[in-house]
Amino acid sequence: MIYIRSLQEIEKIRESNRIVAETLSLLKTEIRPGVSTLELDKIAEDFIRGHDAKPAFKGYNGFPASICTSINEQVVHGIPSKRVLQEGDIIGIDIGALKDGYYGDSAYTFAVGKVDDEKLRLMRVTEESLYRGIEQARAGNHLSDIGHAIQTFVEDNGFSVVRTLVGHGIGTKLHEPPEVPNYGLPGRGPELKPGMCLAIEPMVNIGTFEVECLEDGWTIVTVDRQASAHYEHTIAITEDDPLILSTREER
Repeated sequence: MIYIRSLQEIEKIRESNRIVAETLSLLKTEIRPGVSTLELDKIAEDFIRGHDAKPAFKGYNGFPASICTSINEQVVHGIPSKRVLQEGDIIGIDIGALKDGYYGDSAYTFAVGKVDDEKLRLMRVTEESLYRGIEQARAGNHLSDIGHAIQTFVEDNGFSVVRTLVGHGIGTKLHEPPEVPNYGLPGRGPELKPGMCLAIEPMVNIGTFEVECLEDGWTIVTVDRQASAHYEHTIAITEDDPLILSTREER
């Protein structure tokens, strides 16, 4: 069942996403060579709890941390640890928050110090593909129009879209129907209607789109171990333009 949210519900989802966005902005100021992902996790958890919310990922299906920290060839679901960031790394940080019964979810990929041109281009293309997808998240369009726009832009730029991981609906559960693939033919799937809330999240690889899971049961990596980037916004379908609920202000 795809939920249609009221304006009041959308405002609650927006509030949870505001906390997520502010957490990402805070972490940007902390990301540098020599910082461990465990340190970033603690900063994020303290900030989220300090805003009367709960880290949505902690304990979710047994996930042991408050945020996902995915470095270089790690696509998503990286577990924070004592691993220290190195100059030239890129790190995808995915954060969820729960407040007043509604969830927020957003992700951003950050450069650690000076990053090579190919990684920077990967980041730019992935972020732009997210906005290409959001542009198609309009009432009257179909769900697959989002993924088609993402895939077309990514592949036109010589990169590949992960197929086995998808975006999702969001509201009173972190993951709700429908699944939102980042690829596919246009004009397929459910018609988009005002009140639908979706987490759109392209995961884009320099090399092959194929991925695998590490022995920790969580961390997804590229099969060829080339770098991957991940960006995500929670949006609401409206009568007019799509409404981005997780807009991140720079610090």
